[in-house]
Amino acid sequence: MKKSGSTEGQSASELIDQKITELADWRGETLSRMRKLVKEADPDVVEEWKWMGTPVWSHDGIICTGESYKSIVKLTFAKGASLDDPAKLFNASLDGNVRRAIDIHEGKEVDSVAFQALIRAAITLNTSNAKAKPRRAK
Repeated sequence: MKKSGSTEGQSASELIDQKITELADWRGETLSRMRKLVKEADPDVVEEWKWMGTPVWSHDGIICTGESYKSIVKLTFAKGASLDDPAKLFNASLDGNVRRAIDIHEGKEVDSVAFQALIRAAITLNTSNAKAKPRRAK
């Protein structure tokens, strides 16, 4: 039985569209803008919907997630600690060994060129790790 408000049968892209619409404020606009930048940086990106309502962008592994909170939109890069960030976009989760995040507050803009460079670097890292995995003998 399909519950009211169920996400059953909807694609991840449709669910992300719905999330952006439901936010209906600066957070939706910000998430939409960042999503567009991700897709421009990687036309082959795969959109996913995980962890009870989190937009995820992947290419040979997770690139980043897009979470919305009351006062921020958080873009968490799964392997951010392994990425060069010359523009210093990462401003959250800096103490972790793996992830790094960009917290975007209302009225703040993220450098689109630097952000897309991070997206491409994350893809390169994912792709190189995918190729480096040893294959099992048959």
